[in-house]
Amino acid sequence: MKAAVFEAFKGPVEVQIVDDPSPARGGAVIRVMATGVCRSDWHGWMGHDPDITLPHVPGHELAGVVEAVGDDVSRFSPGDRITVPFVCGCGVCEQCRSGNEQVCDRQTQPGFTHWGAYAALVAIDNADLNLVHLPDDVSFVTAASLGCRFATSFRAIVAQGRVKAGDRVAVHGCGGVGLSAVMIAAAFGAEVIAVDVDDGALDMARIAGAAETINASQTTSVIEALRELSAGGVHLSVDALGSNETCVNSIGGLRKRGRHVQVGLLAGDDYRPALPMELVIANELEIVGSHGMQAHAYGQMLELIGVGTLRPDLLVGQTVDLETAAAALGDPEALRVAGVTVIDRF
Repeated sequence: MKAAVFEAFKGPVEVQIVDDPSPARGGAVIRVMATGVCRSDWHGWMGHDPDITLPHVPGHELAGVVEAVGDDVSRFSPGDRITVPFVCGCGVCEQCRSGNEQVCDRQTQPGFTHWGAYAALVAIDNADLNLVHLPDDVSFVTAASLGCRFATSFRAIVAQGRVKAGDRVAVHGCGGVGLSAVMIAAAFGAEVIAVDVDDGALDMARIAGAAETINASQTTSVIEALRELSAGGVHLSVDALGSNETCVNSIGGLRKRGRHVQVGLLAGDDYRPALPMELVIANELEIVGSHGMQAHAYGQMLELIGVGTLRPDLLVGQTVDLETAAAALGDPEALRVAGVTVIDRF
């Protein structure tokens, strides 16, 4: 099969012909029809993820068709249209037994713990647990934007953030995760304030449903701007980027008893940000993380997509071929557009 491979962290990414994968007894091999280009792929290429062993194939946001299944698989057959959460469960640990595969103790992640979806084929373990049947009315390109960004945002806003109609919600960072969060919060009746440094991203946020926007590069204090627009602070705030600045601004912009959800990965000098814990204590703020979404929880999200309440297709900014994505992996700005980039030609 064709795959984009890097043999050294921060090294060249080359499209090569490699051996086809085979399904484990409980696993499946998926023919990839589309896969998202995500900043997490860059983090992996940089060497920020200790689970990656070299040589490696990135890619964790995939949709496609079941090519083959192992003998123990009963819920899926060759030819089925599927998508996959980026965190896959083992099915036997305490977390999986409680229905929380997104934090499985022995989780696997295509593109991190094993070869991923910058390839024609990808193997997924525990297929009955981790694959999601994809409705015919959801395209592969749209579905490829769900596994990491949209599904992660859905759980962050709905389950972890407990959004409700009338809430004022801030979203910091309007890349794929942030735009998804804006759309989902607005669909649930929240008044959303989007924060970014790029006017194009903020324009996309308005299309996604943001009522107000703040360009952080043109604002003396994002926290003060948020408090002014939200009459004293937001109920729920999401750091969808992952930096010391966005994390602190997210917490600082909350009203009393507000909720901060950290979704964006923090790396490098921002790995452990200095948080305003005096505000957390005095204002009884909540700080929670959000890490993907379980396969069994996809139903509500797919139903809302099916009836048009959620339109993740509007967040796809461009599609590219595998060679273009491979060449750009080392430079996150190379494919920068407002919205999500998806590989759909292999």
